[in-house]
Amino acid sequence: MIYHRVIPVLLFDNGAIYRSQQFARHYRLGDPFQQLERYKAWDVDEIVYLDMHRTVGGCRLLDILPDVARNCFAPLAVGGAIRTIEDIHLHLEAGADRVVINTAAVDEPAFITEAARRYGAQAIIVSIDAKRRGDGSHEVMVDGGRRPTGMLAGYWAAEAASRGAGEIFVNSIDVDGMGTGYDIELLRSITSRVSIPVIACGGVGTFEHLAAGIRDGGTASVAAANIFCFKELSYMLAKDGLHQAGVSVRAAHLPNAVSRR
Repeated sequence: MIYHRVIPVLLFDNGAIYRSQQFARHYRLGDPFQQLERYKAWDVDEIVYLDMHRTVGGCRLLDILPDVARNCFAPLAVGGAIRTIEDIHLHLEAGADRVVINTAAVDEPAFITEAARRYGAQAIIVSIDAKRRGDGSHEVMVDGGRRPTGMLAGYWAAEAASRGAGEIFVNSIDVDGMGTGYDIELLRSITSRVSIPVIACGGVGTFEHLAAGIRDGGTASVAAANIFCFKELSYMLAKDGLHQAGVSVRAAHLPNAVSRR
């Protein structure tokens, strides 16, 4: 049976984990290992760490990545400021299983091809940050959502797939952190054009939104950040909700000392 993954996302900035809202740092949640311990106990399918740090200096995700990897039992994907083949090498060497690339892939699409050739398509996730335009289409944005590219999300996803991306990670700037649900139209504009797996992210406010990402958006996996940080046992509840909605997910196992209430 093919299972749909449910993926917690941790947004890292200068040594701490933050909540975001429409790509702006919104609320400090704590150190990067505190949430990791919860996710270990929850038996999550995969974990994504994204480094939001944009200035020179300070603590970068790469600085703590070996410690994160040593304490992470689940597949680990990392992204943020990965712009060269050497950057990919350093992150994989530090313990990441996969890397998430964004701006560098848009600025030089051949970067995707070279990365996939060296490390395998399964290790390369292309992230697409998109913003809805006045005509209803979705434009690809880079540099942390600050720079418009003029490209439509669906067409860029198709090119990224053709260049060797193993998976597409889609985030809507408009609904990020709003709790109103995934941008289903954005997801469909991408899943209808690619045959590689797509991960939905951005906007989850209820567990029902996760099922909609798979059922209505056509994605292979669903990801979220905020909802897993603020609700106790939220990962198990999310899996329960997906199972009840008829979505095939791997069962999450609670440690013996924890029980549902």
